[in-house]
Amino acid sequence: MTGKRIGYIRVSTVDQNPDRQLEAMDLDKKFIEYASGKDLKRPQLQLLMEYVREDDTVFIHSVDRLARNAQDLCNVVDFLINKKVTVNFVRQNLIFNGKDSPMAKFQLSIMGAVAELEREISLERQREGIALAKKAGKYRGGKKKLNQEKIEILKQELMTRNSKLSIAKKLEISPPTLYNYIKKLGLK
Repeated sequence: MTGKRIGYIRVSTVDQNPDRQLEAMDLDKKFIEYASGKDLKRPQLQLLMEYVREDDTVFIHSVDRLARNAQDLCNVVDFLINKKVTVNFVRQNLIFNGKDSPMAKFQLSIMGAVAELEREISLERQREGIALAKKAGKYRGGKKKLNQEKIEILKQELMTRNSKLSIAKKLEISPPTLYNYIKKLGLK
């Protein structure tokens, strides 16, 4: 018996298009995430990790789509391998199934470190740009994503059974921004 072919697709914001990832692949199921890869607290990733079964193969466009630091990357891959699931990073042509050579494990660690470095460099550039803009008097912080009218819509939507992702899409904000508003406003 062969397992299912499962795709994990992640983009950082709802503004980004996830379609280019795994576009031509024939998959039994896809988990599409609109969240930062900075940590593992992502709903679709958690669902994927619960969903997969022995002999399944998880296809991911590239290493940085799964995790943005080496430790998280290795932890997720190890977790999946321990469930006897194969992990296939399509862009890098890396496949992990528990029968991996020490060289394959080394490659995974290096790819995770590169993803982590890219994230740190990006954040450093952002901080430098903000500092320069503040010095020039041009930075006032990020614009508020929700006005009072949309905050009222948010409160109403939270009383429904709609998913947080659908609420975020309706309000045209990212899920992390939604969660920040929920926390800031003391909502549930």
